[in-house]
Amino acid sequence: MSRAFVKEDSGADTLPERPVSANRNLVTRRGLALIEAEAARQREALAAAGARGDRDGVAQASRELRYWSARRANAEPVDPPQDGEAVTFGMAVTLEDGNGRQRRFRIVGEDEADPKEGRIAWVSPVARALMGKWTGDEVSLPGGTMEIVAVDPQPEAF
Repeated sequence: MSRAFVKEDSGADTLPERPVSANRNLVTRRGLALIEAEAARQREALAAAGARGDRDGVAQASRELRYWSARRANAEPVDPPQDGEAVTFGMAVTLEDGNGRQRRFRIVGEDEADPKEGRIAWVSPVARALMGKWTGDEVSLPGGTMEIVAVDPQPEAF
């Protein structure tokens, strides 16, 4: 009989693992809470899929739960120094270009990065260019040269 007429598995066994970054898993306190919340959400999804007998749902939730459990297991919470003036992990940085336009970025962990919201991963080129700089320093970025006009060490609320 041709394989074309044989019922195939649902594909649940072939779902690839989500890659886990080889970088250190630095996280803000907010980022750690987000990881824990996502792991809890995936545990609930796994239980619900199991109760429905949904093999694909079980496979998907299991994969996500493995990912978020691994991220939680190697998370390194980092608080920015409260008296720090140099840009470090967890800080918010306000930049200004030559036309007076400002951009604000917060340097965060990879899993909580959301550039549209101004959160950039500490391993990104922009974050690496900012790290160790001070208020008043100029930084060359892909969009041009900008000046650091403010550094805020206060952790982001969550």
